[in-house]
Amino acid sequence: MSAVEQAAATVRLLVLDVDGVLTDGRLYYGNDGEELKAFNIKDGLGIKLLRDAGVGVAIITGRESEIVARRARELGIDQVVQGREDKRQALRELCAREGLQLTECAYMGDDLPDLGAILDAGLGMTVADASPDVREAAAWCSVLDGGCGAVREACEFILRARGDWAATAAGFTQ
Repeated sequence: MSAVEQAAATVRLLVLDVDGVLTDGRLYYGNDGEELKAFNIKDGLGIKLLRDAGVGVAIITGRESEIVARRARELGIDQVVQGREDKRQALRELCAREGLQLTECAYMGDDLPDLGAILDAGLGMTVADASPDVREAAAWCSVLDGGCGAVREACEFILRARGDWAATAAGFTQ
């Protein structure tokens, strides 16, 4: 087992950025000022599978959006931190509230504001289309772009490393 797989095997909480990770990073604005975001359904299933295996999921995002709060509710994500530019500090505070060590957390981001959290987490993760500095800093990088199933890929990686994947997949064949 590689060092990255060993880190993934101890993950108790996956923390996700939103724009560029759960979405493709594009913002859509309607004529009446409404904001739209597109979320990938495969990412949603990955999150649910991870939660079913006993791994928590949280969100830390620099922007504030009711759309994010709604998607989090749909996925059963209780820990949602919005409007926080200092994601490293937000991650530290979240871990303290949850009684977790940083080494028990994975953080997945895509751009420079995520860099501190990626470096502090026990497992720094990113998406294929992340900024070069973030790709270099992260221990694990998806083959998929943000908003295109990268979170699902990360969830499966963690589940496999923890030895939970066979039971998870078997649940769909019985």
